[in-house]
Amino acid sequence: MTALLQVTDLTRTYTLPRDSLFRPPAQVQALRGVSFQMRAGRSLGLVGESGSGKSTLARLVMALDTPTSGTVHLLGQDLNALPANALRAARRDFQMVFQDPYGSLDPRQKVARIVAEPLAALPQVTKDEAHQRTVQALTSVGLRAGDLDKYPHEFSGGQRQRIAIARALITRPQLIVADEPVSALDVSVQAQVLNLMQDLAVEFGVTYLLISHDLAVVHHVCDDVAVLWQGKIVEQGPAEQIFDDPQQAYTRSLLAAARPVAI
Repeated sequence: MTALLQVTDLTRTYTLPRDSLFRPPAQVQALRGVSFQMRAGRSLGLVGESGSGKSTLARLVMALDTPTSGTVHLLGQDLNALPANALRAARRDFQMVFQDPYGSLDPRQKVARIVAEPLAALPQVTKDEAHQRTVQALTSVGLRAGDLDKYPHEFSGGQRQRIAIARALITRPQLIVADEPVSALDVSVQAQVLNLMQDLAVEFGVTYLLISHDLAVVHHVCDDVAVLWQGKIVEQGPAEQIFDDPQQAYTRSLLAAARPVAI
């Protein structure tokens, strides 16, 4: 059975601006040989503190950045080897929810256009079909069809993140990469969004790559956990194994710092 997502020996090195004419520019290795795989229906939580390389990994998985070395295969396709048109078509199968529900939605566009935007990756979608899908996506996250004519500033933070999730759902993807999707929200609203994500996984068969610094958040959504530290995965396995019997001191420190989420 082909893995939904296969990440192999992924590295990403960034070159810093030169600070001297007599020395080569410094480099920062954000990822150092990261490998993991995901099966359809088993969501993976990627956890680690700020600066561990989580968001860099999210960008590489989404083919928004190019690895220094290593590969990202989605449904058997090497995303970085695809020509632009083929990558555009492949994006129907993977979408992203960003951290900031305020900055990730264009304030100049109405909700209808924001949610429907990813449909550009689908061939031959008529105007009527696009409208039907947009309404379905919005109502599936607990908002109303009448909200399509509103602008993002008319919604709360939690509602804006629901709009972002609706946008990610509209192409009916197999994988959604969610990068700190609730960290900018109040605790009570976090619980609502996490419950929504669980419900949508059941209803639509979505598999999540959930990226977070908070193990408590990951615990409620994910089947498996990978712990990232200084650009490397130091521990991974089924969620209950990681939570009940962590093997690494770094994982234990993350668990000790975790706070409960009121689900």
